[in-house]
This record gives sequence, C-alpha cells and structure tokens, in this order.
Amino acid sequence: MENKDNIGANPDPRKSELMPSDDTQIHNNAQGLWQNIKKFIHDLLDIRDDTDRNATIEAVRKDIPFKGHTSWILIFSIFIASIGLNVSSTAVVIGAMLISPLMGPIVGIGLSVAINDGTMMKRSFLNLAVMIVLSVLTATLYFWISPLKEETPELLSRTYPTILDVLVAIFGGLALIVAKTKSGTIASVIFGVAIATALMPPLCTVGYGLAIGNLEYAGGAAYLFFINAVFIALATFVVAKLLRFPLVKYANQKKRKRVTAIATLVAIFVLAPSIILFVNLLQKQIFITKAQDFVSNTIKYEGTEVVKEVKNPETKRIDVYLIGNLVPQNVISNWQRQLQEKEGLEQCNLVVHQGADQSGELAAKLSTEVRSGILEDLYVKNQEAMTSKDAQILLLEEQLTKLRASAIPFQSVGNEAKINYDGLQRFGYSTLITSDFSTEADTLTYIKLQWADSIPKAKRLRQEGKMSEWLKARFKLDTIVVEGN
Repeated sequence: MENKDNIGANPDPRKSELMPSDDTQIHNNAQGLWQNIKKFIHDLLDIRDDTDRNATIEAVRKDIPFKGHTSWILIFSIFIASIGLNVSSTAVVIGAMLISPLMGPIVGIGLSVAINDGTMMKRSFLNLAVMIVLSVLTATLYFWISPLKEETPELLSRTYPTILDVLVAIFGGLALIVAKTKSGTIASVIFGVAIATALMPPLCTVGYGLAIGNLEYAGGAAYLFFINAVFIALATFVVAKLLRFPLVKYANQKKRKRVTAIATLVAIFVLAPSIILFVNLLQKQIFITKAQDFVSNTIKYEGTEVVKEVKNPETKRIDVYLIGNLVPQNVISNWQRQLQEKEGLEQCNLVVHQGADQSGELAAKLSTEVRSGILEDLYVKNQEAMTSKDAQILLLEEQLTKLRASAIPFQSVGNEAKINYDGLQRFGYSTLITSDFSTEADTLTYIKLQWADSIPKAKRLRQEGKMSEWLKARFKLDTIVVEGN
C-alpha cells in the first residue's frame, strides 16, 4: 500500500544512461581536435585580419613616380649593376639591386588593374616607360664608353629567360605584395624580392647588347625583363583580388564602365601572354632536361668523350661533339633509334660531330670556351703527371745518394784486405735489406769472407772483428756485418 502513490511515476534513470557512450566520447574528442587544427592553420596562414588595404594602396601610389631623388638613385644603381656585370661580380650586382627603385610602377600596374584605378594605371605605365628608357640609356652609355666589352658569365646568364626565371618572378611578386599589405611593411622581404626577381640586370644587359651592336642579346634580355615585370604585376593583381581590396568608386557611371573595360583588357593582355610564355618556357625546359638526360645516359663509347652538346628546342635538334676514337655508324644509328623511342624526343634529330670531320671544320664548330676548357684540362693533367714524375725522380735520387754513401769501392778494399789479413782467400760484398716486421726495413753492408783452412778459428774471429772496425771507420758506416767461414 505504501507504493501506491508511486504508480505511473518515471523510474530513476540508470547511471549508464546519464554517461555518454565510448563512441560518442571519441567522436566529440575527434571533432574538437579537428576544430583546433583548423583554427591553428587559419591563424598560421590567414593574412586578411592583418592587412591594411588603404595604407597599402597609398604606399604603392608613393612608390610609382620617378623624379628627383628616385631618378638619380635609379641612374646610380644602373651604373653599379653595369659595372658588376662587366667584371662578373655577383656581389656588386646584388648591391645595386638592393638600392634600385624599379618595382614601384610594376606593382602599381597590378594593383591599379585589381582596383579599377584608371589614374594609377596611367601613372604606372608612364613611369614604367620612363624607368625602362632611363635605365637602358644609362647602361648603353656605360658599356659604350667602357673599355671592357667581353661577354662575362653574369651578362650571358641574362640574355634569355628560363622556366626558373618565371617561377622566381611569380613567387617573388607574391612575397612582395603580401609584405606590402601587412600592417607595417616588412622591409627585409622587399629587399629580398628585389634581389631574387633581378629586374635591373636584364635592363643593363639590354644596354650592353645595344652598345656592342648585338640585337640578339638586347632582345633576349628585354624578354627576360618583360617576363619578370609581367609576373610581378600578375601576382600583385591576384593577391589584391583575393584580399578583396576596395574598388575605386566613380561618380560618373560612364567613366566607371570605361575604366573597368580598360582594366579588364589590360588584365587579359597581361594574363594571356603570361600563360603562353609559361607554357612555352616549360616545354623548352622539359626538352632540354630530357635531351641532357639522353646525352648523359646514352651517348657513350669506349675511348670517346663528349666535349660539348647543343640542344635546340626550336629546331628539335641535338648536336653532340666527340673526341677520341671514331664511333662506328651502326652505333650512331642505334643512338638515333633510341632517341626516337624516348618520350618527348620522338621528333628530335641527333647530329654527331667527331674526328671524321676535317680538323679545321670541327675546331670551328667547337666554341672558344670549350677548346680553352680542353686545353686547360690537358695542362692540369700534364702538370699533375709532371709533378708525380718529379716526385719519383727526387725519391730515386735520394735512394741513389744513400746507396752511393753506403757503397764500398770493392776492388781497392778487396786488395787492401788481401794484404792486411793473413789466410784471406775470398772477399765478398753486398747490401743486405732486413726487417723484423715491426719497423721499417733496414739496409746493412754485408761482407762475406773465406779463410784458408790453416787459419785457426780464434784468429779468424779476431781478424773479422778488426776488419769490421776498419771498414766502419774508413767509410763512416753505422753498422756492418762481417761473416767468415
């Protein structure tokens, strides 16, 4: 009866029902861990919260103009870079790039297209043109009056772009604009990008090509500068769009549409060639890499050495120059067949130059640099061989001196011994080399005597000891072995 009031009441929940299950606990822990990881990655890589968009736009505006102090800094830095290229000094070229104000208009072009700022775009293009003309004129003047007009490695490396130059320009441009957008610009990054993207040396090389009348060098260097500038501007454009920089507002609707159309055309004009250039350079680099791999792994013949190879991506041709034994035609045909089977080189032609050519013709095909390299290698090898032979001669002379010092005038000593020692019937002399296997070998003077049977044993030993002392004193010997019968 006492439980009557409890009829229909909810039973007490069990303890197991109050506690979450093991699967639920694991799920909650995993979800919490994933949230922590996402938060860490967001805090690590997100730059939107620390971006000062208005300050970045103003900073870029200030870096665009080229006048007064900036122009003189550009002129002096061009002179410094030209001197560095002229004497092939990397350190001098790097120093010039550190003080060069070249990137301002290029970054201005990318940012102005991103934010539809027609005024900034016009100023950026105008100042970029002024910068290029001023730089090329300064470099041309220097190389025209300079007595040093040799092609240095620093100059030659700026006469044509590679895929690596494109990648450096892309990532350098990204690093530059990200550094500029941060609240409180990171100056060290800007200096590093100035060095890495190397805008100044190509312009100096253009001046060098014009000064010596080599338009191929000038055109290749201008091409390299154009690629660097385009990809820096493109990186600026992409980052500004990703960070949602505010678009410039125009009161006049027609003007806004006109500026937007111009910015779009400029973006297409910059983006389309950039993609084409990147693809072309990538294909050329792939061809050169595969051709180099083919030459290194396939062009091998006993007694023959490859002294030079020329890989031409445009004509799909590989020229290989050989010295040493003549390679049979069947071996060359096998190389050509393997080349046709190599992926990416199916349409490539292999041309082998070897000793079958006239010596003058082959010498004309080999560049001066290669020939001088071969001569230098031969000189070094001959010098090493001569040094080795000189060392051997010196060693032999030392050994000969030792032998002469320890040698005994056999005939005269034998005659004297015959007179001074009774019963001596035979006198022998030799050099004995001995070793106890723990120290270096020792060289001894060995005297072999034969006495008459009539001479007593005691007298023989006495005369042998006396002869030993006599020979040591006369010929200044440390040790001597005298042995009789």
